[in-house]
Amino acid sequence: MSEVLARGRELRSRVRTLPTRPRRYLWIAGAVLLLALPFYLDRFWLQAGLFAMAAAIGAIGLNLLTGATGQLSMGHAFFLAIGAYGYCVFAGDGKDGLTGLGLPTWIAAALAVGVAGIAGGLFSPIAGRLRGAYLGIATLALIFIGQHVLFNAHDLTGGSNGRDVPPLNVFGITFDDSELVVAAVPFGASEKLWYAGLVLLVGCGLFARGVLRGRPGRAMNAIRDHRIAAGVIGVPVARYRAGVFVLSSMYAGLAGVLLALVFQRTVPDYFGMTLSLEYLAMIVIGGLGSVAGAVAGAAVVSLLPQLLTRYSDALPLVSAPGSGGITPGEASRYLYGAAVVAVVLFLPGGLASIAARRSRPTSGPTPGEER
Repeated sequence: MSEVLARGRELRSRVRTLPTRPRRYLWIAGAVLLLALPFYLDRFWLQAGLFAMAAAIGAIGLNLLTGATGQLSMGHAFFLAIGAYGYCVFAGDGKDGLTGLGLPTWIAAALAVGVAGIAGGLFSPIAGRLRGAYLGIATLALIFIGQHVLFNAHDLTGGSNGRDVPPLNVFGITFDDSELVVAAVPFGASEKLWYAGLVLLVGCGLFARGVLRGRPGRAMNAIRDHRIAAGVIGVPVARYRAGVFVLSSMYAGLAGVLLALVFQRTVPDYFGMTLSLEYLAMIVIGGLGSVAGAVAGAAVVSLLPQLLTRYSDALPLVSAPGSGGITPGEASRYLYGAAVVAVVLFLPGGLASIAARRSRPTSGPTPGEER
């Protein structure tokens, strides 16, 4: 009997390892595809992909805060604005009449992310003590404060007209429209930023995955599920909440820097309450507490309005902006709003739960188990 049970366990372990190799091949094929896309796609699709990458970085940060730790934040757009405008201030040369320190652009990007983290640190004592709707309302105040500063601090932000974004320069490569020829293919700003965005997204995703799978992730999940019990067993609840808020703010700052580089101009209207709601929709649709889910949700929410705009002439009920009908932006909000409701009702784990179900072993019960 013991030999039969051992044989059953061996067969079960083999079945569990079967999907590993095909999944690895899929990851390799996906990586090769992403690396090759700039050689074949036009500027529209590359910019759409870059918007999705920037949104994914910000969504990963928000998922660490809301999905893994259970802290509701409505002020994510505030920290994106700090990253975007902070980069402009640190890297700007002041020739446009606006404040600019003229620092090397890679230093400016790092400082902008650091300033976003400092802003999160200043707010972290509040984040460490509030939870639920109370924290959401408190972070919502950041949006109103940020919008007031962006529209009125003209020397820093350019007011309602915004300000130009200096191109990034790393290792002698300037990420602007000056052509860089690779394999007889001219690379402009979008092509060069594509690879920079991939590096940043992969780095942020791996770091967040390591956090969630390690001891900090277990502590964060304990705080989310049983706050009082987590405190009883020795988890410093307030310290973890504050630290995750700072980390999430830095992710948002980095996303803001990348967005600014893609847009090539920052405008205050973009960093409003709607943007924060979109980020909440991203992590709900993708799956709370999942890095891959945050990336998938960001792709859905960020690409949808651009696709509707691109193909508005061929789609029913969607009209071009300014024509009086339902604009692509409005249609996209209706669609991902409906997606949020559908996910909450029928797919609580989001898109990430679909992949998790498909990766589960389908083997039957082992000998000795009930059928």
